[in-house]
Amino acid sequence: MTERAHAEGPAEERTGKAGGEAAGAWSGSWVAERLGVELTGDQALTGLLGLALRRNPKRAHLLVSNVLGKHVPQSPSVVYGHGLALGRRVRDLLGAEAAARAVVLGYAETATGLGHSVADGLGPAPYLHSTRRPVATVARAGGFEESHSHATSHLLLPEDPALLSGDGPLVLVDDEFSTGNTVLNTVRALHERYPRKRYVVVALVDMRSPADAGRLDDFAREIGARVDLVTTASGTVQLPPGVLEKGQELVARHETAAQEPITGSVTDPTADAAGRLPAAASPGTVRRVELHWPHDVPDGGRHGFTAAHRTRLEAALPAMAARIAEALPTGARQVLVLGFEELMYAPLRLAHALEQLVDGEVAVRYSTTTRSPVLAVDDPGYAIRTRLVFPAHDDPADGPGERYAYNVAGAGFDAVVAVVDSAADTPALHAPDGLSGRLAAHVPHVLLAVVPSYVPRPPHAPERPSMLPEPLRGPDFSSYAPDEVGWLLQDLSDVTLEAPTEEREEAIQSGGAHYAESLPVEYQPSEQYQQLFHAALETSAARLARAVGAVTETVLAERSPRPVLVSLARAGTPVGVLMRRWAQFRHGLDLPHYAVSIVRGRGIDANALRWLADHHDPADVVFVDGWTGKGAITRQLAAALREFEASDGITGFDPEIAVLADPGSCVRTYGTRDDFLIPSACLNSTVSGLISRTVLRADLVGPHDFHGAKFYRELAGADLSTAFLDAVSARFPDVTDPVDAQAKELLSADRTPTWEGWAAVERISEEYGIHDVNLVKPGVGETTRVMLRRVPWKVLARAGAGADLDHVRLLAEQRGVPVEEVADLPYTCVGLIHPQYTRGATGADGKAVTL
Repeated sequence: MTERAHAEGPAEERTGKAGGEAAGAWSGSWVAERLGVELTGDQALTGLLGLALRRNPKRAHLLVSNVLGKHVPQSPSVVYGHGLALGRRVRDLLGAEAAARAVVLGYAETATGLGHSVADGLGPAPYLHSTRRPVATVARAGGFEESHSHATSHLLLPEDPALLSGDGPLVLVDDEFSTGNTVLNTVRALHERYPRKRYVVVALVDMRSPADAGRLDDFAREIGARVDLVTTASGTVQLPPGVLEKGQELVARHETAAQEPITGSVTDPTADAAGRLPAAASPGTVRRVELHWPHDVPDGGRHGFTAAHRTRLEAALPAMAARIAEALPTGARQVLVLGFEELMYAPLRLAHALEQLVDGEVAVRYSTTTRSPVLAVDDPGYAIRTRLVFPAHDDPADGPGERYAYNVAGAGFDAVVAVVDSAADTPALHAPDGLSGRLAAHVPHVLLAVVPSYVPRPPHAPERPSMLPEPLRGPDFSSYAPDEVGWLLQDLSDVTLEAPTEEREEAIQSGGAHYAESLPVEYQPSEQYQQLFHAALETSAARLARAVGAVTETVLAERSPRPVLVSLARAGTPVGVLMRRWAQFRHGLDLPHYAVSIVRGRGIDANALRWLADHHDPADVVFVDGWTGKGAITRQLAAALREFEASDGITGFDPEIAVLADPGSCVRTYGTRDDFLIPSACLNSTVSGLISRTVLRADLVGPHDFHGAKFYRELAGADLSTAFLDAVSARFPDVTDPVDAQAKELLSADRTPTWEGWAAVERISEEYGIHDVNLVKPGVGETTRVMLRRVPWKVLARAGAGADLDHVRLLAEQRGVPVEEVADLPYTCVGLIHPQYTRGATGADGKAVTL
């Protein structure tokens, strides 16, 4: 049987208008008058829908929802409220017992956020949405076709296949119910694999024709299941004969008049046909805002979203909204939160939380980008007033193509908060013709917020025990003495993880792999380079000893009289050993010292934190690193500790990192803020106990494992780890007085971080046309890493920089990388990773190719 239920929201929700629409004008009148299209039905229908035109061989017109948050910017409370109201109607229809067993399925791309909102209204129901983004590590649990869409194939990729195999009701959510074909295709495909007794179809509007109205009843009888229908409003679109051909002719005529094909660059009334603003207009600023998205909470329902995920997200939303509010420009009065294709729910909830936070002081609106090409006509009676066009930036499985943002240009927004997932945070996003550049051409301020893309880990069998092992120690793991450091890592020495630098760079920048999933081939220094290392060590040993002493004294005075040193492997490990040696030399303290893994974009090893909390007071733990660049790891550590606190309930870990050198002004605890050569940065494992950088890969690191690393025993003949430590430690007696003076000065100084390094990196990224701060590595240490491990493009050197850069100049000469002297550079040098990440970025000889 079939039951139809209407769920009408408050009057102010039913009459939501498009941004910039003239009062009283229906945003479907332009199409209706020219094509003879009639929209008939419930009184609320014209408040919910407008009309537009698209080039589609199956349907010329497009129903444009005013309350969906896709094409038309709308108040997030209106958008979210419609989904919640529909979910509550479904809950009332099913009853408490059946609602508790229900699963909600939304349709990509348009209804992913609506479906998730319905699930929220229903209660504890898990949520899944179809997707057009295949994920190699997740098995396909089903799929179906959407015949009238511009992109027809849908995949179902739940992390837990049991999500679809239960016997509770399945609630299917789409934005409109037009012919019923999509729903019938879905139910037929799923019912064959996962039969159940009840389905509920949910849509904002039921627009079936009389001929289609009975098909759902017939289908329900065919499969022997009950199918209910819940909508906000209903009606029909009456199409005169020849409307498809007439619509296509109308589209073609307006394309020609605007000198812009429907698949080309479009725009705002103040721009030319290519979307360029007049010469007098200045592009807006683009900068990032860190959300600190809660760890292991999915970015949406692509792989399933449970009640537990919902609880954790609800708890984190106020703080994330506050970070966005803090980053908004002073005086902003109209702000758009812009989602990204299937990523609709996370931006919606962020926008809703922001709207509640600002409480009317700022008008917050919400919409998302889309794959669907629609004609833009600047008329109050037309639903799509302006259109921005930009290339796809998430490396889609179906290849490159154009994407669109509607009703953004010319809408008077003071700022746009563009929310994307990390898979879409690519160079294409930041290119001049990419989304960020197109937005900046029309809006004074663009904030970019990145939500980590959730990819389920492959299942592990058998389940590993929760008992964590004791730290690894030398000589079995590393060339350091066993009391110098304990490694909270697992030994992956027998696993082949190395890949050629160019292959790694291509995979990393294309989003095909994370840098922590493989290792670079260890650089073996030439005799000339080794001589430079020894000369640099001889020159800088005393300076290093002063910095070691100063930072250790600061830690002992401010942090803990008996700190537990926890170095960030691997650059922080030699520093942690030296700080331990200073405490022993000067104060007779035998401090515990461990090394743990932290991975940019993935966080710190939570199992290592659990081990530390079991064996020490977290308040005594001091995290140690070698130096700061732009402060990415500093931010990463702070975010990771907040997530760990939320997930495990363990408090007390201080995110403040202690470093030898802080040229980026990112921390309060440092030995110096000078950007000088720390010789341990010149080499890789051969100055770090023969340990590789850390590895985090799902097939090697399970939920109860420490992150991994390799011990390069075969490089023992070239090991300089102990020699480096001994050379610096030997200078301790000579620098006691200078350290006392320096520590006293530091303890009385204002050491508040200014983050000037981050600002410099953003400026350099834009000035050199890179548009990706991750490809800009500031400071001597980071530049050296670029030369040893990545595909370098060029080196910027401060004019007059001396011997601190001898090794960088030698590496640049060997790799064919230009060194460009720059006046007033805030760092001694900056390394730029090649912004063209294919293996063509280097020649056959491995040397860089200039752009």
